Amino acid sequence: MLLAVLLPFLCCLTPAAPGKLLVIPMEGSHWLSMKEVLAELSKRGHKIVVIAPDNKMLIDSSVTYELKTYPVPFKKEEMEELIKTFSAECFSEEPFLVRFFNTWYGFKKSAAMFHVSCSSLLYNKEMMKYIEESKFDAIFTDPLTPCGQIIGLHFSIPTVFFLRGVPCAIDTHAAQSPDPPSYVPRMFSFNTDHMTFPQRVKNFLISISETFTCSMVFSPFESLASDFLQKPMTITQLLSHGSIWLKRLDFVFDYPTPIMPNMIFIGGINCGQKKPLSQVSDWLGKV
Repeated sequence: MLLAVLLPFLCCLTPAAPGKLLVIPMEGSHWLSMKEVLAELSKRGHKIVVIAPDNKMLIDSSVTYELKTYPVPFKKEEMEELIKTFSAECFSEEPFLVRFFNTWYGFKKSAAMFHVSCSSLLYNKEMMKYIEESKFDAIFTDPLTPCGQIIGLHFSIPTVFFLRGVPCAIDTHAAQSPDPPSYVPRMFSFNTDHMTFPQRVKNFLISISETFTCSMVFSPFESLASDFLQKPMTITQLLSHGSIWLKRLDFVFDYPTPIMPNMIFIGGINCGQKKPLSQVSDWLGKV
């Protein structure tokens, strides 16, 4: 499974010799899956450099890659508290509108923090000089925070995205995939691809609201990208330059949706490290 994931990605690197890969990761669970890919790429001889803020939580040093950090104006404890709060909201069983606004507020708060982190990297002259002089072959990044893509456009480096999804179907629109609201369920709607008429109406209303809610969340990144790249840039336009989208989804567990040829499902990567069921789990299965 892992080999199938890596083949399209490796095509972005020099086929005759190991390549140089710049990694701009996302913190939390996003990093755990990405780290598995980096370990495999390292085995194949690719030189990997991971750039992360100095308040990192799970991103650690490893023999499989070189880790470089840059300073940010907030502490590790603030990031940990933010992620814990946001994770709790994802499993909330409150009414839809309550979950919607809590999730929107969480995205806005986390986006503000990641925006500060991204700005700290982009305007770090020493780090930017290092990236420019290193002549990387590709950038491997999570588009939920588009800092990696901004760097990719600035230095004309191809970008490979590694993601579960981006709110408001921004990833789908950026890749120019069909996304009819009458048939493709919206995030947090709990709808399936087989919807009743009231569910389709609800789905349509959510899709309309996304234009407003996500513009509020991602507008700081749009301003940052526009200022840094010296040209107007929306989040959708920014991500539309991605070369390959590796999506941690599985068609068996997710609703069917139209995709473009450069979008590849890699849901199996989340099961890379299998552990035997505990005795408690085994007992519950027999009850």
